[in-house]
Amino acid sequence: MIARPPPSTPARWPALLLFSVLGLAGCSLLPVSLGGPRDTAPDVAGVPDDVPLAFTLDVQAPRDIEAYLTKNLELQRFRRFPGLEARELSRLLGAADSNARELLATLGYFAPTLALDMQETPGAEAPRRIVLTVAPGPQTHIRSATIDVTGPAATSAEAAPQRARVQNEWALPPGQPFTQSDWDGAKDQGLRTLRARRYPTARIANSRAEVDADRHEADLAVNYDSGPAYRFGPLRVEGSERYDPDGARRLARLPTGAVYSEARLLDAQQRLASSGYYDAVFLTLDTDGTDPEAAPVTAQVREAKLQKWVFGVGVSTDSGPRLSVDHTHNRLPGIGWRALNKLQLDRKNKLLSTEWTALPADDGWRWFSGAQVQREATGSYEVNSARLRGGRTRSDDRIDRTAFLQYDYAHNQGPSAPPSSTAVTANYSWTGRYFNSPTTPTRGFGVAWELGAGTTLTPQRDPFVRAMARWLHFVPLGKVQLDSGLPRDSRLALRAEGGAVLARSGAQIPVTQLFLTGGDTTVRGYGYRTIGARKENDLLFGGRYLAVASVEWQRPFAVRGNVTDWESTVFADAGAVADRVGDLSPQVGVGAGVRWRSPVGPLQADLAYGLKAKSLRLHLRLGFTF
Repeated sequence: MIARPPPSTPARWPALLLFSVLGLAGCSLLPVSLGGPRDTAPDVAGVPDDVPLAFTLDVQAPRDIEAYLTKNLELQRFRRFPGLEARELSRLLGAADSNARELLATLGYFAPTLALDMQETPGAEAPRRIVLTVAPGPQTHIRSATIDVTGPAATSAEAAPQRARVQNEWALPPGQPFTQSDWDGAKDQGLRTLRARRYPTARIANSRAEVDADRHEADLAVNYDSGPAYRFGPLRVEGSERYDPDGARRLARLPTGAVYSEARLLDAQQRLASSGYYDAVFLTLDTDGTDPEAAPVTAQVREAKLQKWVFGVGVSTDSGPRLSVDHTHNRLPGIGWRALNKLQLDRKNKLLSTEWTALPADDGWRWFSGAQVQREATGSYEVNSARLRGGRTRSDDRIDRTAFLQYDYAHNQGPSAPPSSTAVTANYSWTGRYFNSPTTPTRGFGVAWELGAGTTLTPQRDPFVRAMARWLHFVPLGKVQLDSGLPRDSRLALRAEGGAVLARSGAQIPVTQLFLTGGDTTVRGYGYRTIGARKENDLLFGGRYLAVASVEWQRPFAVRGNVTDWESTVFADAGAVADRVGDLSPQVGVGAGVRWRSPVGPLQADLAYGLKAKSLRLHLRLGFTF
């Protein structure tokens, strides 16, 4: 039978799912009276809220100072103290003056004028009212800042840029207001700059802040002792039982003999943690009694189970409800490779696959092999297909490379269906990701391409070449200044995709090597893979040429002046598929949507109108992939 995609059907269950997600996420923003979370924390004194107040505190000062003193005064700890008498409260007021001056000094006010007054208030909420009146006086500003680095970093030519960053990026230059928190933060920032590379044992040798209370000026001085420069030594694995410790070293890719870098250490830790062989990983550099030129790195690991089953239920506006079962075996008997087995069932696709992968070699390349059988709706036909592939792959921090041989079999079902065909190809793919975040990017770009060459085997032999490329670029448009004063980036997301299969016109290329487009991640406003090359009787079939382009404006917004993880979008997509370049006729979709930065990646909800389909479609997607 011919399985024609419906022209447009109302997606009621995706809309209900969207509104449920948005409703649950928004509940936490409501006040208590409207259903928001209730604060059940005890009073600051650790006394339950039902204990009567012994006094109320009224701080009369500039707004920011008032909030700071009201929150941090020690006197607040006793406001619900049971049986607090006036005599005891008077003694507390004596200490409150000194406490208030100490708190004001942390804000840079060293010559304030304070007045404390206790008033009897019978019949009011509390029997007494304490009024603290504050005239803070001028705030102290930085007059000078002297930043010195001693130790091996002071004379090392290689450390010159690092020393310059410590001094040039000093967070409290002359003219800035002085506060204790800024002073502590500036010192810590300089220390982090030194420890981030070469000098993990750097410390603050001494520091001082000399305040001239009469002139309201402060002179700052910090001396950092860098300690010796370190290089990475061998990686030692603790907690390894099931898996080869040498395999952990190759997975971590921590360069022995390289200059110590905190970023490299964290990257190695992340590679081990995401490898699937370990449930927990913690890497530390051994700096106690070791040679700084070859300091060993200790990896404390908790290994994952040898086998794991994962059962999943999902939903997509492209393919409807989805059921999946994944099985992982981390060490196949005899060869030690990992096997990933998958069964996936949805409305348009039934898939059974397995992929076997070896541990990487010293050069980072690893062998892999895979097989899959699939039944899916491809254009107007049901296609039963099978695929075998094998080769080598390498994944670095930003770049993935894969070289492989592939065998394809495709059997098309339906009236006027093209004949079944098989093909074998040699392929190479390259993907570079240069984004500021792997899960929720807002800057940077990604580019990928794949090139394959081979021949059909049946119904006859015809050589062909298949090429494909993808590109995504985030273009900053400026800052959106929120009421809180924190800016967020507004941006354009530009996307392009193209592909071509080059062969003689009569060659029967397997349909799995041809192109279709349309759906959540390509051309919104159209159904999943409903844009293709039209054949006789208006049947839809994959084409030899593909062109897709998209522009999307992403803009953050605030709720009641507060920073949120929500963004609004406006977009236009266009895509075309044909058997000849001259027949490419773009089909356009336009629309708007929202994005929510969830912990697992962006949740995207778009409402798009297909200009040619003349219908609205709701598109939902979770996560970012490139």
